[in-house]
Amino acid sequence: MDYEVFILARIREEYDRTGSTDTAVVQGIGRTGRLVTSAALILFFSFASLASAPNTDIKVLATGLGAGILLDATVVRALLVPALISWLGRWNWYLPAWLGWALRVEPDAPGPLPAPAVRESETAA
Repeated sequence: MDYEVFILARIREEYDRTGSTDTAVVQGIGRTGRLVTSAALILFFSFASLASAPNTDIKVLATGLGAGILLDATVVRALLVPALISWLGRWNWYLPAWLGWALRVEPDAPGPLPAPAVRESETAA
């Protein structure tokens, strides 16, 4: 759960910076992917080591938790979250006024998008 929040926070930061959902997804996943994958592998290997315990109940529990970690890291975090965020576009960032008031969140004023970078070759022409 912490890593989903970490990924989504990074995606939101990129969205606030660029104003593009697709760019935010690419940059957010690209910058957090290695960390999240490493953490998932550490958890998987710790559960895999528990699967070698002599007690059958612990083996079953550890195998199930290890499989769940791999499923979460590969399918949910790497495929479903980015696909859903890209598909929903600007609706990801919609917050109803009543919910913003209840959570004490200030509404975002849509600011101007940053100017696109101009290449030196374009300015010389």
